[in-house]
Amino acid sequence: MLSGGDDGVPDGIGMARLAWTRLPTGDAEGAGPSTSAAAAGDELFSAAAVESLDYEVIENYAYREEQAQRSKFWVPYYVMLKWLFSLLIGVGTGLAAIFINLAVENFSGWKYTATFAIIKHSYFVGFFVYTIFNLALVFSSVYIVTNYAPAAAGSGIPEIKGYLNGVDTHGILLFRTLVGKIFGSIGSVGGGLALGKEGPLVHTGACIASLLGQGGSAKYHLSSRWVRIFESDRDRRDLVTCGCAAGVAAAFRAPVGGVLFALEEVTSWWRSHLMWRVFFTSAVVAVVVRSAMNWCNSGKCGHFGAGGFIIWDISGGQEDYSYQELFPMAIIGVIGGLLGALFNQLTLYITKWRRTYLHKKGKRVQIFEACLISLVTSTISFVLPLLRKCSPCPQLGANSGIECPHPPGTDGNFVNFYCSKDKEYNDLATIFFNTQDDAIRNLFSAKTFHEYSAQSLITFLVMFYSLAVVTFGTAVPAGQFVPGIMIGSTYGRLVGMFVVKYYKKLNIEEGTYALLGAASFLGGSMRMTVSLCVIMVEITNNLKLLPLIMLVLLVSKAVGDFFNEGLYEEQARLRGIPLLDSRPKQVMRNMNAKDACKNQKVICLPRVSRVIDIVSVLRTNKHNGFPVVDRGQNGESLVIGLILRSHLLVLLQAKVDFQNSPFPCGPGVLNRHNFSDFVKPASSKGKSIDDIHLTEDELGLYLDLAPFLNPSPYIVPEDMSLAKVYNLFRQLGLRHIFVVPRPSRVVGLITRKDLLLEEDGNTVMAELQSTSVRALLNGRLLGGNAHLERPLLDNLVIE
Repeated sequence: MLSGGDDGVPDGIGMARLAWTRLPTGDAEGAGPSTSAAAAGDELFSAAAVESLDYEVIENYAYREEQAQRSKFWVPYYVMLKWLFSLLIGVGTGLAAIFINLAVENFSGWKYTATFAIIKHSYFVGFFVYTIFNLALVFSSVYIVTNYAPAAAGSGIPEIKGYLNGVDTHGILLFRTLVGKIFGSIGSVGGGLALGKEGPLVHTGACIASLLGQGGSAKYHLSSRWVRIFESDRDRRDLVTCGCAAGVAAAFRAPVGGVLFALEEVTSWWRSHLMWRVFFTSAVVAVVVRSAMNWCNSGKCGHFGAGGFIIWDISGGQEDYSYQELFPMAIIGVIGGLLGALFNQLTLYITKWRRTYLHKKGKRVQIFEACLISLVTSTISFVLPLLRKCSPCPQLGANSGIECPHPPGTDGNFVNFYCSKDKEYNDLATIFFNTQDDAIRNLFSAKTFHEYSAQSLITFLVMFYSLAVVTFGTAVPAGQFVPGIMIGSTYGRLVGMFVVKYYKKLNIEEGTYALLGAASFLGGSMRMTVSLCVIMVEITNNLKLLPLIMLVLLVSKAVGDFFNEGLYEEQARLRGIPLLDSRPKQVMRNMNAKDACKNQKVICLPRVSRVIDIVSVLRTNKHNGFPVVDRGQNGESLVIGLILRSHLLVLLQAKVDFQNSPFPCGPGVLNRHNFSDFVKPASSKGKSIDDIHLTEDELGLYLDLAPFLNPSPYIVPEDMSLAKVYNLFRQLGLRHIFVVPRPSRVVGLITRKDLLLEEDGNTVMAELQSTSVRALLNGRLLGGNAHLERPLLDNLVIE
């Protein structure tokens, strides 16, 4: 094989040969595929259909040629389209949230209005109607998910967190998943299950962002080529991040909380430009949701009323707090950490059992399971309030704005559920026989002392906690934000009752402790801090409680971390999503890069490979990255780059690059492909080697891989600590890192000063500020005696 720059290979390959040392490749390193004990890149994870994403820019010849052909208007158009997509993501997610909320609130309103009207005449007929209504909604949800969109089950946050961490799970961002998530959430939440719609809204926003980024859905003929500009996983990642923030902003009407949620909880790669777009998207969502609420206030939204879009205003509650209250508030944090950790562990065990023994039996079992849980939930919520005696309505002030009992089918405190007198209410039905949003609003309410008895709160806490544990993991869209808030606010209000009874002289509100309990349970289960703190402040409209929320969050997270990981991390690992934590394990500091890959094998391909050899390699292993080697001037084998499996499949399917000669091809091959030819559709399995059919004559031809490989992948020396490799891998969003012996030659040293640019206003050229480099450049350009090698000059071109 030819080497150096004499065979028409662009300078990037030549630089790779000069800068890289030799990789051990076994016996047949020059003639065909070979193996060694080094790492060969990631594989398809067998636990679930997941695959790593290519966040790294692959600067092959097609990419460089496309960059060179772009006009000066392309960058403004690219930036403008990013902001336009941020706007569309916000509008789309806001409209999806409006549709879900209107449907859920109206279904719930019809259900409760009909039930309250019927039970006045017949209790059993009312129970039958209530149960059938819930069962029909839950059945519609589980049927849509199991038969149409399996990836829509669950909250979707673990899968989206994995995507933004660099792992793509098949099907999570498809159009049918979006449809299944929206209509499935309506059925599961409207059907009264112990789950919420807020987690699925995050997944909904991510799906909308991904579909916009790839120009729509080609399968359903809803695509447009003029917006199909974001063809890299890196651009799609930014859009999906905007979608996640938009989902939280739409779910809680908390735009700042949505930005912080995306920053703290889901994404593992962040930059200031992305912050601006995420903030803009969340602001758009807030405007869209506010406009919808103003329109609904005119009575055009049916049973929507004041429910739906979450805001539990407790600004009229407790104005101040005493240092004497810090201890019971810390106790709330401890309870939240313990119950949150227990919730994570129980859901993990039950989900494991469900996936191992139950869901393997088919769709009918999943449908039956969800319907059975619906029947149990309906029975408990309808029957348990009957075990409590009705209480007389308290004497409420004329300006309190609270009605006792409130009209059926609307939001409010003091529910009259099968009471013998008109001026009575059932405290257990006030929180159990109600929508979750209205129940939380009742638990947070101020000026309602002694509305609930301790027995009713304990009964509700035990039963709803058990229902939430069992329901989580069924084949329906399920979020845990609102159920977690309900659980936490119940024991928080319970603690508040004891504090009110003990500190009789202090101005204490039970609703304030309900809020702190909700924050503590979410912190103990999901382990969020900053974003959750801001979300709780935004949804309650009370900034004065910020220090108290921070206190219980810190305590609950510390207690929960002592037992297990957060809910989303546990569920991600259960689903086979290999998340990289924010920091490496301590044991990695005592290991080096070679230790991590010594039991693996690398499969290399020669620069000019036979087609039959490539097909054999792709059929016999699952590697997604292959080092490409070439003969150096001294006959040694040098690594010249990395080629991806997906790129090889494109070349094999196109067949236009096959050649009869076993020698490198010329640069004319660049005109046969565009960079977009190598783009894999979002959340898709892409091409498979089984789908490619080649004749015997074609298998005997050759393929030059040099124009299509990545000539500058990241490499690390074999003795670098594994902790340092881990940080590099995660922070840069990499898919592959080469581990090589320590290089024996240095061609240069780059410092911070070398990376600062000085732009000349009269020319398009941007020069490095390094004095020595500029002197060499000026000397060469002015015909001086200074000498600079060609490869180094090529390296100074700024693209």
